[in-house]
Amino acid sequence: MTSSEPQRETSDRASAPVPASSAADKRRWFALAIVMTAAFMDLVDVTIVNIAIPSIQQTAGATESQIQWITAGYALAFAAGLITGGRLGDIHGRKKVFLVGIGGFTVASALCGLAANPEMLVASRILQGAMAALMVPQVLSIVHATFPAHERGKVFGLFGAIVGLGAVSGPLLGALLTEWNLFGLEWRPIFLINLPVGIAGLILGSRFITESRASRAPRLDLVGVALVTLGLLMLLYPLTRGRELGWPLWGYLSMAGSLVVLAVLVAYERRKSLRDGSPLIELSLFRVKSFAAGIAVQTVFGVSLGIFFLVWTLYMQLGLGWSPLKAGLTGVPFSIAVSVAAGLSVQKLVPRFGRKVLQAGALVMGVGVLLYLWESEHYGLGIEPWQMALPLVVMGVGMGLIVAPLTDAVLSEVPREHAGSASGLINTVQQMGNALGLGLVSVVFFGVLDDRLGGLSAGAGAEAGPGAEAVVGSAFADAFQNALGWVAAVMGVIFLLMFALPRKPAQHVEGAGEPEPDGRPEETREPATVG
Repeated sequence: MTSSEPQRETSDRASAPVPASSAADKRRWFALAIVMTAAFMDLVDVTIVNIAIPSIQQTAGATESQIQWITAGYALAFAAGLITGGRLGDIHGRKKVFLVGIGGFTVASALCGLAANPEMLVASRILQGAMAALMVPQVLSIVHATFPAHERGKVFGLFGAIVGLGAVSGPLLGALLTEWNLFGLEWRPIFLINLPVGIAGLILGSRFITESRASRAPRLDLVGVALVTLGLLMLLYPLTRGRELGWPLWGYLSMAGSLVVLAVLVAYERRKSLRDGSPLIELSLFRVKSFAAGIAVQTVFGVSLGIFFLVWTLYMQLGLGWSPLKAGLTGVPFSIAVSVAAGLSVQKLVPRFGRKVLQAGALVMGVGVLLYLWESEHYGLGIEPWQMALPLVVMGVGMGLIVAPLTDAVLSEVPREHAGSASGLINTVQQMGNALGLGLVSVVFFGVLDDRLGGLSAGAGAEAGPGAEAVVGSAFADAFQNALGWVAAVMGVIFLLMFALPRKPAQHVEGAGEPEPDGRPEETREPATVG
């Protein structure tokens, strides 16, 4: 692999000897900047949309179930395609699949920004999530194929910084773009901003990224993907639509049927594992107690985040009447607290105290949620951002103590030959949990809102006068407090599940959590995102 031969393919086995020439060195750092920018674009897109949801609901006429699907549809498509996206890169080449992913993500962003109605926006967001599932898994795989082992620590440190920057800047950028109303486009620039970034990444990536693929790539499991997607759709669609339709019988039958599809999936994956050893879900991993418990923690944690971040932005903007910018700035202390606590937990606390750090994080986050609930009740509609700062910082510290070390704790007892499959499954179930949490918003938030408002529309407060505005605001506050109660209960469940994690996650069993012999290191693994 030299600067004069940028298209030469490399296998994972041959990725360690990286050219020392200055031209080659520049080329790989350019490649790093390109894939990091793509990762940043995806992370920001996850956090940027939430802050604009109230504006989308009001100006595009989206129903409550549609605003759930604007976020849940992305998470569902991303989750369903994440492992397959990593395998496609292994089989057909990481550069090729990355370019397809970033190109498709850019096109989907344009479709989101130009959406003529909420239905088109939901469909475009699902496409965007599917393209992200092709793009994101290639990022760390390209890094692994481009940089030798002794340089990857520095590179992954940069990746962590990108995650933190995305968590902080996403809500602020979304708030500014929505509030500025550029060219009268209202919320649309939050998607259109991806176009110049995506086009530049596509052009530069085709020039500077060197092709690589796995020497022993697993086969695709498209049937497994279809069964996972079908099962989640049969569960999520009735959850989001059932309340608006009066909870019809077909909704309950569909949710019950999702369990049948899950059972079929398990049976099929067993047979697939015996036949060719390339199942979508490696069921033998669940015999490892810490992994099974960790998957449960990741799923339930994803549920709590899916509930909290959507209802939080609706509460601040539609309930309290705050501008997108005021709401976005309110979340800055939370994001900073997450970043600081995450760094401390991995570097200082977990090596000394092990599992207790994660359990302390669950308790601290639960305390922060309860403190937020109390403040919302105590201050009512007169609550100010500075009064929210304390519970948000406490919640952020708790979350930071969990998100950074959790993946390593879950992987610490997983055999080396299954490290890639396990890490991909961890991120998949977290995204699935997020989608499920967004679906449950219909029950824990909008259901309470309907009970409080009766026949009054949730968006009618400002138009109907101060009296109706106070009624709407109080209804949103009640619904938010109910949702916070559920999130606090979920944190209690997470605390109990963590007893099954290893006492000292940092002490790996022999070969556990390390790259596979063919060098495929956690190709679908990415740090947990905020929002």
